[in-house]
Amino acid sequence: MNREITIQARWDGEASVWLATSEDVPGLVVEADTWPAMIEEVRIVLPELLEISGERGDKLSLTFKAEEHLDVAGA
Repeated sequence: MNREITIQARWDGEASVWLATSEDVPGLVVEADTWPAMIEEVRIVLPELLEISGERGDKLSLTFKAEEHLDVAGA
């Protein structure tokens, strides 16, 4: 059975990094300067976090939801 995990990812323009967290996995905080690097880092860290918390991470289904905030001046 797959465990479904939603990852919230947002671009931090001040730090120029993607920040990934998840309400499904407390303690997950990943930063990376590119989208692919952030996904890869989550793939590495997530099973380790689950193991530390006593959960199995054999079959995971990850959904990444991206967010970016922009301030736009009126026309």
